Amino acid sequence: MIRIEDIIEKVEQNRPQADVELIRRAYLFSALHHRGQKRASGEPYLVHPLAVADILAEMRLDEVSVSTGLLHDVVEDTLVDLDTINDYFGEEITRLVDGLTKIAHISNLSKEKQQAENVRKMVLAMITDVRVVLIKLADRLHNMRTMEFLKPEKRARISQETLDIYAPIAHRLGMGKVRSELEDLSFKNIHPEEYNKLSKEVESRRPELEKKLEKIRSTIIKNLEENEVPFVEVQGRVKRLYSLWKKLKKRKLTIEQVYDLIAARIITPNQRRNCYLALSVIHDIWTPVPERFKDWIAIPRDNLYQSLHTSVIGDGGQAFEVQIRTEEMHYIAEEGVAAHWKYKESNLGRQEDDESLDELRKTVEKLLLPLVETTESNEDSEDFIESLKLDLYPKDVYTFTPMGKIIELPKGASPIDFAYAIHSEVGDTCKGAKINGRIVPLRTKLQNGDVVEIMTSPNSTPSRDWLNHVATSRARTRIRSWIAKQQRKDSVELGRKLLEKEAKKFNVSTKKLFKDEVEIKRIANEYGLGRPEDLMASIGYGKTLPRNVLAKYLGPDKFSKLDPDNKKDSRIESGVKAVKKLIGLGDDAILVKGVDNLLTTRARCCNPIKGEEIVGYISLGKGIVVHNKRCKNVKQLMVNKDRIIDVEWATSDKKEIQSVQLFAKTEDRTGMLAGITNAISDIKTNIRDARARVSNEDEGLIEVTVEVFDKKHLDKVVKSIKNVSGVIDVERINNLKKK
Repeated sequence: MIRIEDIIEKVEQNRPQADVELIRRAYLFSALHHRGQKRASGEPYLVHPLAVADILAEMRLDEVSVSTGLLHDVVEDTLVDLDTINDYFGEEITRLVDGLTKIAHISNLSKEKQQAENVRKMVLAMITDVRVVLIKLADRLHNMRTMEFLKPEKRARISQETLDIYAPIAHRLGMGKVRSELEDLSFKNIHPEEYNKLSKEVESRRPELEKKLEKIRSTIIKNLEENEVPFVEVQGRVKRLYSLWKKLKKRKLTIEQVYDLIAARIITPNQRRNCYLALSVIHDIWTPVPERFKDWIAIPRDNLYQSLHTSVIGDGGQAFEVQIRTEEMHYIAEEGVAAHWKYKESNLGRQEDDESLDELRKTVEKLLLPLVETTESNEDSEDFIESLKLDLYPKDVYTFTPMGKIIELPKGASPIDFAYAIHSEVGDTCKGAKINGRIVPLRTKLQNGDVVEIMTSPNSTPSRDWLNHVATSRARTRIRSWIAKQQRKDSVELGRKLLEKEAKKFNVSTKKLFKDEVEIKRIANEYGLGRPEDLMASIGYGKTLPRNVLAKYLGPDKFSKLDPDNKKDSRIESGVKAVKKLIGLGDDAILVKGVDNLLTTRARCCNPIKGEEIVGYISLGKGIVVHNKRCKNVKQLMVNKDRIIDVEWATSDKKEIQSVQLFAKTEDRTGMLAGITNAISDIKTNIRDARARVSNEDEGLIEVTVEVFDKKHLDKVVKSIKNVSGVIDVERINNLKKK
C-alpha cells in the first residue's frame, strides 16, 4: 500500500513551499471516515484515495488537489456532508469535492440518465476549476487499473464509459499518457479476446521491431550529429494496442500495412527551428511518404499538442513514422493542461502566480467551452451524452475562412458545420457554400486546407436533411432546436384548427371558446400543461383529442346532449378496426398508452416485431408510426420530444404472423441454400422466399424471407441458421421490401 509520507515527499520535491500539513490532515480525515470499508478486492478502501493522491502527486499538482484526491469519496461513501468538509478544509477543497461527488440517487431516473447527469455536473464544475477533471481522471485511472475483481458486465460498462467520455476528455486536455492508458485498459475489458490476440501478435514481433527501432535510432543520432543539429534524446516506440486495433479495424488492414506500427521520436532543445532542421535530416536519410507529413507546430492542435509527423520508407521497404518536437512540446504532449500549468508556474515568481493561473483558466475555457455549451443546451440526458461524444471527437480537419482564420472540425464535417462554427446565425441562414472558390453541395465533406466561404440569405432556414450531413454537436443541436420550434409553431396552429373544426360539430362558438382563456387554461392544467398554447400543441401533435377537450369545456351532460356522434359510435369503431386490419395490424397488436382508437403503423425502415422494444412517433397526418427503439432513424426523427408517445405490445394470446428478411453470409460451396432452408423448416417455420448469389469476394450471399410470431421466434430462426456448417454471419434486413 502507498504510504502518505511517500506522497508528501513527491509534493515537496515539486513544490517546496507546499502546505503538506493540509495533506496529512486530509489523510487522517479520510482514514477515519473510510475505516472498515473494503474494496471489491477485499483491500481496505483507503488504498483507493491514497492511490489517487499519488497519481496527482506524480502529475506535480498542488497540495489542494492532492488533499482533494484523499477526500474525493468521503461525501459520497460516508456520512460526512459538504458542510463538515468546509469546516475542516475550507471553501476551495469543498468546491472541488462537491464537483466530484455524484448526484444523490433519484429513483425515477434510469441508471443511464443518472450517469449522464453526473457527467453533466462534472463538466459544469471543471470549467471554473480544471482540477476537478484532473482529479476525476486520476480517480478513473486507478479504478481502471484495479477492475479485475468486478463482474465482467460491470467492467465492460465502466470501460465503455471511459472510452466514450473520460479518455476523450484527457485527449481534449492534451494528457497523452493518461488517455493512452485509459484506452488500452478499456480495450482490454470490452474486447478481451481481440485484445489478447493482438497483444500476442505484437509481442511475437517485438524482438524484431525493437531491433529495427534500435537501428533507426542509431542512424538518426549519427546523422543529426554529422549535420550538427542539436537534440536532447531520440526515442523509439511500438504503436499502442488500442490505437493499432482501431486502425486495423477501420481501414481493414493487416498489421504489415500499418505505417506507424513503429515510430521514432526526436526531442530537441526549446527552439522551433531545431525541429525543422531535424526534419530536413530525416528526409535526406529516407524517402518521405507523400501525403503523410503533418505540421502540428505551425498549426497546433486544439488540445495544445505540437509536433512534426512524417512517415518515411526505410531499409527493406519498412515504413515508419518520425515525430519531432521540443522538450516543452514533449512535456505538454504527455501531460497536457497540467504540464502547461507547471511550465508557466516554474517560470514565474510567486507574485505573478495569479497571472499564470488566469492564463491557464483562459486556455482551459477555450478547450472546454464547447463541452459546456453542449451541457447547457441539451436538457435530455441521452441527447447530452450523444452531443458530448461528438464534441469530444478529435478535430483532425483544419479549414480556413477567406480571411485566413483557422476553423478546426472533426472528420466528416461539412460546410454546414463550418457555418455554425463561425456563428449560429450564419448557420441558420446558410444557403450555399464555396470550397476553394467553387460552389459545392452543402453535404460535401471538408478536407484539410480547404478555404470555405459560406453564402447566406435572410430567407434561408435550416433543413431536417442537414442532420444527415453534420458532424458537430453545435450544428446538430442548433438545427434540432430550430426544427423543434418550427414544428411546435405548426402544431399549435394545427391544434387550433382541429379544435375549431370539432367545436363547429357541437355548435360551439369558436370565438367564445378561445376568448375564455381562464377555462382553456384550467383544461390545460388538467392535462398537466402550463398554458393554452401547450394544449393547442398537444392537440396538433395528436396526443390530446379535441373531443376530449370539448368534453371538459362543456361538462358531461351538455357534451352528451350536443354530441353528433352518439349514435355512430359502433360505426366509427368498426371503421377503425377495418382500417387496422387493412394495414396489417391485429385489432390490439400495438396499444397507445392512455389513448383509445388511434391508428398505428409500423415503420418500414425497421419493421418492428412483437417482443422488441418500441416507441411511437406522431407523424402529422399519418397517425402514430411505431419504430424499433434501436432503429437508426429514431434519433433523427424524434427531434421534438413532444412527438414521442408511449406504445406497447398488447398482451394477447393471438399469434400474429409477420414476414422478416434475413441475410446470411456463407462459404461459397454447393448446398448452402439447401442447408439453410432445411434448418428453418426443421423448426417448423414457413419460408416465403429464398435466393442466393456469390459476392466479388467469393462468399455466398443468401437472402431468406421467413414468417415469425415474435422476437423469440426470430431469435430461434437466426440461431438455427448460424448452426449450419459454412455460415459466417446472419443479420436481419429491417426494411422489408414489397414483393
